[in-house]
Amino acid sequence: MSYITQLTLQNFRCYDQVRLSDIASGLLVLCGPNGAGKTNILEAVSMLTPGRGIRGVSAMDMQRHNAPQSWGVSGHVDTGGSEVTLGTGLNPEAKRRVVRINGADAKSQNALSDYMACLWLTPQMDRLFIEAASGRRKFLDRLIFTFDAGHSGRVTRYENALRQRSKILQDENPDVSWITGLEAQMAETGVAIAAARLDFTQRLQNFCAKIKQKDSAEDQYFPMAVLTAKGTLEELLSQSPAVEVEKIFAHQLEQSRPRDALVGGATSGPHKSDLNVFYKTKNMPAAQCSTGEQKALLISIILAHSRMVAAERGAPPVLLLDEIAAHLDEDRRAALFDRLEGLGGQVWMTGTDPVLFEKIEHKAQFFDVQNAQILRQKVFVAA
Repeated sequence: MSYITQLTLQNFRCYDQVRLSDIASGLLVLCGPNGAGKTNILEAVSMLTPGRGIRGVSAMDMQRHNAPQSWGVSGHVDTGGSEVTLGTGLNPEAKRRVVRINGADAKSQNALSDYMACLWLTPQMDRLFIEAASGRRKFLDRLIFTFDAGHSGRVTRYENALRQRSKILQDENPDVSWITGLEAQMAETGVAIAAARLDFTQRLQNFCAKIKQKDSAEDQYFPMAVLTAKGTLEELLSQSPAVEVEKIFAHQLEQSRPRDALVGGATSGPHKSDLNVFYKTKNMPAAQCSTGEQKALLISIILAHSRMVAAERGAPPVLLLDEIAAHLDEDRRAALFDRLEGLGGQVWMTGTDPVLFEKIEHKAQFFDVQNAQILRQKVFVAA
């Protein structure tokens, strides 16, 4: 099990410099008013894993305003018997972030995935099922990345090739051989992305079914979700071998060049796929469920994924749950805390009202966040 034992921030968001030491595994609660800096702490933790973190912004956007030096985040991580120091920060000249492991430069951000896995839920994600498909694709890809570190690289390569192809198609005399090469790369990586999405959703679905068999009351508070990756390539893969689908997709790209030159992008591909989610018991699309049911479905997916990570990798991911308890009734909050504790991993939660966390007052570590200052609470203090 991997968990953070010490976290240090410098010139990060609203923080000049702050350090949280002697952090244990289990439940952590950051309480404070809106704008105090709670979510910034979660974002800092998320930056100790590959990607753009909990807010999905560029490295430049995390820089503290008017700070004389670049931002940096470091964490001591207990990996289950040994400790490693993970560090990341802004390289102002290159305008990108760099990663260090035990003080040595890492070749890429993906090296962080060898030491810690991280998942999060934010209030913005409450609208995941009713907004654009792009958010659901990113959500699904993040779940996959926990198991397959190469998935993120394939998505990046595909998107880069897609952008290059769109740009070249705008030229008055486009280089056909260059376009063909990019389409071959898109076909190879695109089919691999779609195959990974299909495989993962099926594995997670099977795992959810096993949970249901062991505990028939499991979906009382967090109903079982039915997940399906939908798209042109996913449909083709359900009927034909991957090699054949690559050829079909490459042909589709070639045929759609005139149209794509006018409108940009590509007519089909993994960038058009979607994650369909159903409320199993009601046989209802998540988008048609109530706001409370959608929240419960989202939590259900995260809990199932965390359990699957623990079962397959031997340790659950670090969870970052921003304002997770704010819109849950008392019984559902209690059920959530019980399941989070049962995961056995480190869970960071934020909230404006300590009363929401009374059920775990003797089980969690509490921190008071006020004006970019963090104080550990030795005794639970309700508002």
